[in-house]
Parts: sequence; C-alpha cells; structure tokens
Amino acid sequence: MKLRRFLQIFGIITIVLTIFPFVAADYWWIRVFDFPHVQLTILTILALLLYFIKFNIRWIEDYVFVIILMACIAVQIGKIYTYTPFSPTEIGDSNPKKKSIKLLTANVLQKNNDHQSILKEVDRLDPDLLILDEANLKWAQDISPYLSKRYPYKKEVPLDNTYGKLFYSKLKLIDPKVHFLVEDSIPSIDTKLLFEGDTLQFYSIHPTPPMPQHNPSSSDRDAEMMTIALRTYDAKYPVIVMGDFNDVAWSQTTRIFRKVGGLLDLRIGRGFFNTFNANNIIMRWPLDHIFTTEEFRVKSVEVGRDIGSDHFPAFAEITYEPERAKEQVPEPPTENQLKNARKQIEAEKEEDQEKAKEKTEKNTQ
Repeated sequence: MKLRRFLQIFGIITIVLTIFPFVAADYWWIRVFDFPHVQLTILTILALLLYFIKFNIRWIEDYVFVIILMACIAVQIGKIYTYTPFSPTEIGDSNPKKKSIKLLTANVLQKNNDHQSILKEVDRLDPDLLILDEANLKWAQDISPYLSKRYPYKKEVPLDNTYGKLFYSKLKLIDPKVHFLVEDSIPSIDTKLLFEGDTLQFYSIHPTPPMPQHNPSSSDRDAEMMTIALRTYDAKYPVIVMGDFNDVAWSQTTRIFRKVGGLLDLRIGRGFFNTFNANNIIMRWPLDHIFTTEEFRVKSVEVGRDIGSDHFPAFAEITYEPERAKEQVPEPPTENQLKNARKQIEAEKEEDQEKAKEKTEKNTQ
C-alpha cells in the first residue's frame, strides 16, 4: 500500500471515530467511543501532521481533507479542554477556615484478593464518606470489622454479581435506603447526612456499562443516571453524588446528567484525574466521579494509589459553603432536557416490561 493511501485511511478512521459519539444511538459499539477521547485527539493530531508528508499544494482534495481533520481536532479539544488546568474551575476553591468533608470512592474489583491496600488508602486519606463498589460478601467479611471501628454509620449491600456496594460514614445517616432503580440486581444508595447541624443529600450509583456480554446498549446506564439527576433536581438539600458511573466525564450522557441535576464537576479546571484502567497507562479515562451542587467548594482532588483493582480510587476534600453558592449556580435545565430525561427512564421501563413479557411467554410454551 502506498504511503499516501495509508495516511488517508488513517485520517479517515480518526474522522469516523470523531463522528461516532454524536450518533443518536445507544449501541455499545458506538457509546464505547466516548471513552478514549484524549487518545483519539492525539491520534487525529498525529494523522494531520503525518499527512503533510504527502500533502500536494496543487490538489484541492488535500486542502479539504486537512480542513476536515483540523475541524475534528477542534471538536475533540473542545470536549476535553474544560478538564485541563487551562480552563476556569466550575467549583471554586475552599475557604481554608471551613471544616471539610473528605470523600473517597473506589471500585475495588470483586476478584481482587488484595483487601489490605484499600484499607491502607483509608488510613492515609481518612475519608469521612467512603464508597466501595464491586464488593461481595468476602470483601465485606474481610474489611467491615476494621472499618466499623472507624465509621459509626454504614450501609452494606454485598453482592456476588460485581455490583455490590459498601458505604461507610463518619457523618450521621438519616433514613439511609438501598434502591434498585433500573435492574433488581444493581443497588444504589440514597441517604441524608448530618453535617455541622445542616442536612445534606447523598447518592451513590454504579450503573451497568454498555457491553456486549451483558447490556448491548447504554439504555440501563443512562436511565439510572437520569433517575438520580431528576431526584437531584427535586432535592430539598445540597447534594453529593459519587461512585463508579461507567461513563466518562465528557460524554453526552454525563453532561446531560449534570445539566438536569444541577450538578457541578470538581474536575473541571483541575484535570482529568483518570481512574480507569489502572492496568493500562495508555488507555485511561475518568470513570469514577464526585459531583456536588453549588453549595460546596473544593479543597483538594487526587487519584488514589494502586489498590490491586483495575480502578484507582477517586478522592476529594470539599467544604460546605452555602453562603457563596450564588457565585457558581449552574444554568438550569431546559424543559426539553427534563422531558428527554424522563423519556429515557420511561423507555427503559417499557423495554424491561417487554423483556419480562417475552420471558413469560417463553416459559409458558
């Protein structure tokens, strides 16, 4: 194959992959291209630079091709720019005199037998709120006795399906509940917290990712995220949401989730803070998230140390400063965005009902 043809094919591939995330379809093989966006940006820049090796100043086709590649780079950088230190922060810095709340969320990887590393991270970071995803009964039995000495409040939902969730808190829990929002095997946690005499609302989710083995579309994940977004939208108290979202910060779904829920992203203006894949330094992106409403400020953010999982923990130290909330109020969602969020939830319910009907009919045959 001639070098020119190779470079053209290389460039066309990056163009197609740039367009894919904008396709209005929730198939896993489309939605998965939301994830390696930084890597795709680098590849597209590389494709543009390499193409100049064979660029012919007399061919209009080459000018068009280069312009398209440059447009793709502009789109790609536009999506990730806000997650660089060059962008203004979405959540402002903390008042150092304020008492902080330390948050730690970690997907521990169910089959991971290194149960001590996460405990060392807990000792090092000393979080006030701790979420552990993918924790089964073995995990709970091994770490709960140790953590229970440190945390007076907890809500444990150990499961063997990689969606178990353990929650530990130094803050008093008010009416903690476990919900199964979309699937009866995937729990979420909903509770109010008492902090310095004020009531806060806390949610933690771990929606299923779009993948061919289990869920060939992103509809389940999107519906669970929209459910929490609408609850956040209606919440009476300041909100903290955290967990393994199985979605990147810049995806269309996460952006709509934040918009509908009136949530702010502490990563914006600070960095990517990639938490997955811990085993591959090249293919990494942010899947574990911490979002808040405008009443909070950020003191520090960091990616935790290796805990033997395929995820790194996500840590943040925030302060509750409602008196400064008006300085960073997010733009409210439009009626159309609220309508679409509700539509996603209803579509998922209808899909589940159809599956249940088909299963019943199959069993009666």
